[in-house]
Amino acid sequence: MSIPRLARIPLRTPSRFYATTAGLNALARPKAESLSATWKGTSATGGNTKNFIGGAFVESKTTQWHDVLDPSTQTLLTRVPETTMDEFDQAVDAASQAFKSWSKQSVLARQRFAIELQYQIRQNADALAHSIVLEQGKTLADAHGDVLRGLQVVESAIGITSNIVGEKLEVSKDMDTEVRKLPLGVCASIAPFNFPAMIPLWTIPLATVTGNTLILKPSERDPGAAMIIAELCARAGLPEGVVNVVHGTVPVVNRICDDEAIKAVSFVGGDRAGRHIYERATKNGKRVQANLGAKNHAVIMPDSNKNLALNSILGAAFGAAGQRCMAVSVAVLVGTAQSWLPELVERASKLNVNGGFEKGADLGPLISPASKARVTDLISSCAEEGGRIHLDGRNVQVPGYPAGNFVGPTVLEGTVGMRCYREEIFGPVLTVITSDTLDDALSIINENRYGNGAVIFTQSGATARKFESEVNVGQVGINVPIPVPLPMFAWSGNKGSVLGDIGFYGKSGINFYTQNKTTTSLWRQEDAIGNKASVDMPTHQ
Repeated sequence: MSIPRLARIPLRTPSRFYATTAGLNALARPKAESLSATWKGTSATGGNTKNFIGGAFVESKTTQWHDVLDPSTQTLLTRVPETTMDEFDQAVDAASQAFKSWSKQSVLARQRFAIELQYQIRQNADALAHSIVLEQGKTLADAHGDVLRGLQVVESAIGITSNIVGEKLEVSKDMDTEVRKLPLGVCASIAPFNFPAMIPLWTIPLATVTGNTLILKPSERDPGAAMIIAELCARAGLPEGVVNVVHGTVPVVNRICDDEAIKAVSFVGGDRAGRHIYERATKNGKRVQANLGAKNHAVIMPDSNKNLALNSILGAAFGAAGQRCMAVSVAVLVGTAQSWLPELVERASKLNVNGGFEKGADLGPLISPASKARVTDLISSCAEEGGRIHLDGRNVQVPGYPAGNFVGPTVLEGTVGMRCYREEIFGPVLTVITSDTLDDALSIINENRYGNGAVIFTQSGATARKFESEVNVGQVGINVPIPVPLPMFAWSGNKGSVLGDIGFYGKSGINFYTQNKTTTSLWRQEDAIGNKASVDMPTHQ
């Protein structure tokens, strides 16, 4: 989902100069100042982000810090600690102690927390969105979408009283077998930078309503939304220690994988990090769900609604600057639909690249200069390998933001052997592949190592049926560009996009955070005490 950085631990260099909040413009500065003044665990004006341990925001004693910069201006927003091992142990101990009482709370009490949490998120959606725009770079509308998709999981979790109901059957005379879902214990969630609110909200509601406690490690690049959510959990009445937040990179991730008290790990991110976490954590006996990289294809048939297809692809390819694991990064133009490429390029060229708070912005910057360098390198590789760059966003200029990590919408035309097709770009880049037939398009998708999703645009029910039946991905869209299931269903990517066999949220999410206990009992009716007394003369016959 996001590009991994397990090998690098970026530490703060005291001598390096960053802009102060004066580097933020008149749109962003008041929002940054308000966040710093209102929320206990985060800062957007250069202060420190705190750990959240045992219900308290705690200043870290670390000597290693990660600088979070506004990707539009390189303004220092906050410093994030590399949580020390002692602090990590304190968080795990707090979660372990809280589990003893939280797991014994009634399902109605845990449901009440979810009800209160959704209210708190709705009341504070603006603050969450502002934090996301400042730290991650999304447009304001897209940041609100990030919050909303997480909120939907919270709302779904309110249905826990129905969704966690067990099973019971009289299997023989007076003998019953009952299955109940019980919590695992302390769980952990490792979240990526590209959805600072949504991914923590994939895990916090379901882990807690099922009776578990949680250690959350947000991305060190943009932890602000997670810290706000932690405070909202406390406002919603969650007992101390049920949710704890730590920060950091490889050392903290490895402690999560190794700590005996942690029973399950949920991860969303890139391939390398995901494989490392899955292998290390499962070797230590933990349950793991991991969502990794993606290369999502959109097939455009000649009979499709042209306006719908082109506009849908533009939104799915370039929204969030392409930093989505379900972004459409490959368009397969079938047959005469290949003639639509010039119009696709023309429409893409009209998208507005700007700072996230700017009115009318369609996409903002990439998360970091390193991400920008990687994306521009992959764009260059297309031409170097014989492809065509129909629309080049490498040198886009954004007035008022000369230091931003901006890459404009880019449209490439290539083949399946090129780097721009093989690798997950994670930027505002659409690679166009041509195909003569639907069968050829299906072969392209099915031979790709990733399997998060694929979509088709067509007005033929028969074509849609064939595509849905034969395409080998986990999430299929028919005239729907980003077919992410709502939380009453479950995330269902496949192939190289996932590790672990229990999906995120929905019924799968409940299964991930619970274990079954099966009890078989025998109580014979004839052994009941209190039968009617006999007054007849005993004969002892």
